[in-house]
Formats: sequence, C-alpha cells, structure tokens
Amino acid sequence: MTRVRVNGFTLSLDGYGAGPEQDINHPLGIGGTDLHQWLIPTRTFQRSLFGKDEGTTGADDDFAARGFQNLGAWILGRNMFGPIRGDWPNDDWKGWWGDTPPYHVPVFVLTHYARPAIEMKGGTTFHFVTGGIHEALERARDAAAGKDVRIGGGAETIRQYLREGLIDELHIAISPVLLGRGEALFEGIDLRSLGYECVQSVPTEKATHVVLRRQGQASTTAG
Repeated sequence: MTRVRVNGFTLSLDGYGAGPEQDINHPLGIGGTDLHQWLIPTRTFQRSLFGKDEGTTGADDDFAARGFQNLGAWILGRNMFGPIRGDWPNDDWKGWWGDTPPYHVPVFVLTHYARPAIEMKGGTTFHFVTGGIHEALERARDAAAGKDVRIGGGAETIRQYLREGLIDELHIAISPVLLGRGEALFEGIDLRSLGYECVQSVPTEKATHVVLRRQGQASTTAG
C-alpha cells in the first residue's frame, strides 16, 4: 500500500527548515546549508547526488538510505525546484541538480504556473501541477504504482499536507544549529491533535533523528 512520507527533513534547534533570504546563491537560505552536516558526508547522499561509491556509514547514513526505500514518486514545492518566482520566463531552468537529479522517479512540482514536463537523465521527470496538493498527490500515487510517495518540502508544502492529514510518517533530523529566522516547519501545527506520536528517536554526533507516525499507520521500514 502506498504511504505518504517525509524523510530526512532537517530542522535547526529553533525549529527552522531553511534560513532566511533564499535565492539562487542561497537555495536553503542564509545558514541553511549548515543544517545538513549529518547528511552531506553520508554514502547515500554522495551516491545519489554525485554517483560516488564513498561516504560515511552508520546511523546517519541508515536514515538517509531509508528515504529511498520503496520510493515511487516525489512531491516538491516550487521553491525546492528553483528560485524563480511568478510565471516561467522560459524553459531554461531545470532544477538545482544539473542534468541528473537525485530523484530517479517522477517528481511533481507544485506551482501556480503551467509548464511542460521535463524529462531528465537517470529516470527523473519533473511534472508541474497547478491544481494544488490533492491533485499532486493523486498523480504521484498513480505514478508510484503501489510504492511510497515522498513529500520533499519545503516547510510550507509539508505543512499543507499535515493540515489535511495526508502524511503517514515523518522522519525529522534535528541539527545542533541555530538559524534565528527562516521557514518554521511546525508553526501553527498541532501534531498531537492530528494523531502523530514519536515512535523512534536516535541521537548521533550531528543530528537527532526523530520519527513521527500517525496513529494506526504500520511501519514498513527497517532499522
């Protein structure tokens, strides 16, 4: 059965998933890259983004690897695809990741402005959805063909799906970093009343990994 999940979304100690003033030079906002010190060195990240068969192993890598298990499709907010706001000036921008993005499955990008799908190397195709979060999820479920759908962010996209009770499980990595300002993930969200409970907490040197699951949702992950 297809589950909807969040994996590897990293928060600062003060609750921000990205820093302020996001732009083409600061895709995660000022200071936002510091959040991902637990992720970048891992073997999973190095392999998925750079094709390198190297990197750290251990608990951080185990959690990173979980995010790609039984994965059939992604959903991204527009800011996760690029820095352009408003209507698309042209079709030149094709994402932050070069010709071979790290997704390797269909990706559905939420936007108010239509754009033709972009087929990339490595199995990634970006589809641009103008009908909102429910349309994106319906299309992602169909594309996943029984596998899971991963909500990649950003924070506002995850909040929208949380408010509608559409996310089955969240893996949050809490990084020992203070950002001060930025995109707060849980602002205005009552996770308890939405039925979430903490089912796992694993501290490492660079993050504390927390798994939240909606009551009644069975886990299919190992580790």
